[in-house]
Amino acid sequence: MSNLRFILAAGCLFAAKLCLADTPLKAPIAEVRPETLTTLQDTRVDSYRWLRDDSRQSQKVIDYLKAENAYSASHSKAWQPLTDGIYQEMSARQEEQRYIPPYTKNGWTYQSRYPDKANYPVIFRQQKDSTNWQEVVDANARGAGRDFYRMSGYAVSDDNRFIAVAEDFTGDNQSQISLLDTTTHSWLTDSLLHTSGNMVFSPDGKQIYYVLNDEQTLNPNRVMRHIIGSQQPDTEIYFEADGRFFTGIARSASGDYLLITLSGNDISEVKALSLTSPESKVQTVKPRAEGIEYYADHFAGRFYLRSNHQDKNFAIYTAQQPGSSLQLLVAPEQESLIESFDLLGHWLVITTRREGKTQFAKYNLTNGQWQTLKFPDASYMARLGSNSDSTAKVFNYIYSSLNQPLSYEQWDLAAGTTQVVHQRKIADYQPSDYDSKLVFITARDGESVPVSLVWRKDRFNEGKNPLLVYGYGAYGMSLDAAFSAPRLSLLDRGFVFALVHVRGGGEKGVDWYQQGKLTHKQNSFNDFIDSARGLVSAGFGAKQRVYAMGGSAGGLLVAAAVNQAPELFSAAVLQVPFVDVLNTMLDSSLPLTQQEYAEWGNPATPEYYSLIKSYSPYDNLAEHAYPDMLITTGLNDTQVPYWEAAKYMARLRVVNQNPQATLLLNANMNAGHGGRSGRYSRLQDSASAFSFLIFIDQQKNKHPGVTP
Repeated sequence: MSNLRFILAAGCLFAAKLCLADTPLKAPIAEVRPETLTTLQDTRVDSYRWLRDDSRQSQKVIDYLKAENAYSASHSKAWQPLTDGIYQEMSARQEEQRYIPPYTKNGWTYQSRYPDKANYPVIFRQQKDSTNWQEVVDANARGAGRDFYRMSGYAVSDDNRFIAVAEDFTGDNQSQISLLDTTTHSWLTDSLLHTSGNMVFSPDGKQIYYVLNDEQTLNPNRVMRHIIGSQQPDTEIYFEADGRFFTGIARSASGDYLLITLSGNDISEVKALSLTSPESKVQTVKPRAEGIEYYADHFAGRFYLRSNHQDKNFAIYTAQQPGSSLQLLVAPEQESLIESFDLLGHWLVITTRREGKTQFAKYNLTNGQWQTLKFPDASYMARLGSNSDSTAKVFNYIYSSLNQPLSYEQWDLAAGTTQVVHQRKIADYQPSDYDSKLVFITARDGESVPVSLVWRKDRFNEGKNPLLVYGYGAYGMSLDAAFSAPRLSLLDRGFVFALVHVRGGGEKGVDWYQQGKLTHKQNSFNDFIDSARGLVSAGFGAKQRVYAMGGSAGGLLVAAAVNQAPELFSAAVLQVPFVDVLNTMLDSSLPLTQQEYAEWGNPATPEYYSLIKSYSPYDNLAEHAYPDMLITTGLNDTQVPYWEAAKYMARLRVVNQNPQATLLLNANMNAGHGGRSGRYSRLQDSASAFSFLIFIDQQKNKHPGVTP
């Protein structure tokens, strides 16, 4: 008998073999192998530690994951027609979403386009004054026959001869860089493996710079230079020994420097390598200092820095050369966070966040005049578009709101006017049929938590609708109120969607982030729970119809909230969730762990060990009546390894006191943290998650009180 003790339907001997009977399989029960772990004189027992297999080759582990998949497939047959229908709805809307803005490189215009029904784009180019578009790279052909494929980016040499593409073939975020010679329309034998996908051509197009990942942690930490067409070993340009830092490269706006950005959670440093002097050395723009972040660019003979060394909200400075003194250009503002900047012609365009909303402002470097761009909606998403051409006289950005589809827009920097270049059209969608609103819910400590809401007007019945609360709340990342075409399948069935901007995100500035990290992490969970209850009290949903969803660190948010208030939620979806926090943060050999100390704390110290243990979802599963749950993971995920979700589900099945709960684990055996590859394949993941929630709601509420 296998060491895995599976309880399966009659006639199914092993979990890896699908049962052909119509009777749904019984849930797989993972073998209990108690392992005692002692840290700082505290002893824990982990019964499912054996599910971790770094090689992803253990047959026992693979069998268990396949058993979970078989059980999930068997159980979800009940709502498969619903899943298929929702997928068809999403696919119909997807057909209109194929526009990708073009960009120009020294006389050639490049644009990616999606052929009909294609998962991946095709890159075309057109020479100036020509009407003919040439196909140069077909990602569909590159990914043909593969279980997973993702083109994470491409770069073009200055002379337009070479195109470098970064491709991930497993989902583990390890990119292979390949080079296409457009003069011969052939791929070179050069193949750069185990890279981060970052790549920069030298000005003469004879060399390419890239970043290698660490063999153990997969952290990008080594900048290399490759001579195109050469078989010689590549040259190491820079190595970052401190595991807290991610290494990224980019070419400066001037084109004169390779900028090496070393970024940690709350510390960063920039190195500069002159591309005009081949024998030059790497120089430090400004030495790193604990707790200080800065980011740099170079244009028109000067370095520009966004730094928080004098104010938490950042300011813009200039410097003549690396290491020289900084001169203040744009002073910090108390109520406005400077998030980034772009250098275009003689304009500096800064992206700020004020009262949780993104704003763009341009500063004329010649005459010192300012102009701020205004947006029409109370709650919206505005983010940078492609602004790689530093000689351009327009600023590209993307805009949408919860009920307004995404549009690509341009700001004429000289005239100060804006125009819509392209607005996505959604089949059978009328914005006037939907309503959105920004509300504020008072948390238990008196803090005001912003929540962005959207619903379909003719499906709304105060106090009776199903309510889906979604959150993230980590790393200072802001979840802006953006339009989602797949989400319409929920709204059209009466769901109210709530985007809860909990502490730990960046929606309300640096302080909002600081109040939801490290020793203040419990605030994130409180905000999520209190907002869900507050929304019900305000009539945006029925008490017995509250659902939750979150991914990655948002999966941690939702799982911790479910542990602390299991009675509040009718069902939850956890996507690639970070749920085994204590064990992961105790293992510095894992990808991301060292970089994460500044976010969660280092549990090698007593303070953070106790803190993380107090909320880590896996460690705090207890004998409760848990709601229905769908958990997804990817076997090749290196950011949140598959075993976190697998261990969580194994323990959840044992402690759950709700015999009616549907508990499903979907493990994608050919994907990583981002789920399936391809735009249509990703819709299948969304359709699966949404149909799970809709079906659960329909089963529990035979007479929902709103039009289904």
